[in-house]
Amino acid sequence: MPTQNRTPEPRAAQRKYEAAVQAYVEAGGDESVQRVITAVYGLTRKLDKWYGRQLADLDLSHGEWAVLAYLAKAGDSPVTPSQLADVANVAPSSMTHRLDRMAQRGLVHRAPDPANRTRVLVTLDTAGRDLFTAAVREANVVESDALAGLTTAQRETLASLLEVVIGGLDDLETT
Repeated sequence: MPTQNRTPEPRAAQRKYEAAVQAYVEAGGDESVQRVITAVYGLTRKLDKWYGRQLADLDLSHGEWAVLAYLAKAGDSPVTPSQLADVANVAPSSMTHRLDRMAQRGLVHRAPDPANRTRVLVTLDTAGRDLFTAAVREANVVESDALAGLTTAQRETLASLLEVVIGGLDDLETT
């Protein structure tokens, strides 16, 4: 009896990748460019699916994760709801509702800004920091497995090359 949720064989995934690259090349794309972009896109899609399942398991929406991650990266620096709305690309009213839900769960703390009483500052509560840490540690297991076929030196090289690409995209955005 065939299983419905069977993971495709690696060769099938490789054939799909090669077919996608070939289609882009036939349409006029440079093969070396299309190999890289198609591979990065495929990796991103697969990781996004996994992250989506992980967030569901943690009872977090993508938007709530964006808030947790931004606040965690901000460290001890409080952030305004407007800053969070900009980062999450949502209306300030939507961010207010999101922060209401997160505060009810004990993930974030909102307090008046002592320097400007009309403004609110948001920080991570202990539960939010713990959830962020647990999610990162769990994701690191899958991410490490995804990179297991590479040596440490190859990972360093790949990271350096991708950082150059990201820098190039930043340059394109400013022109």
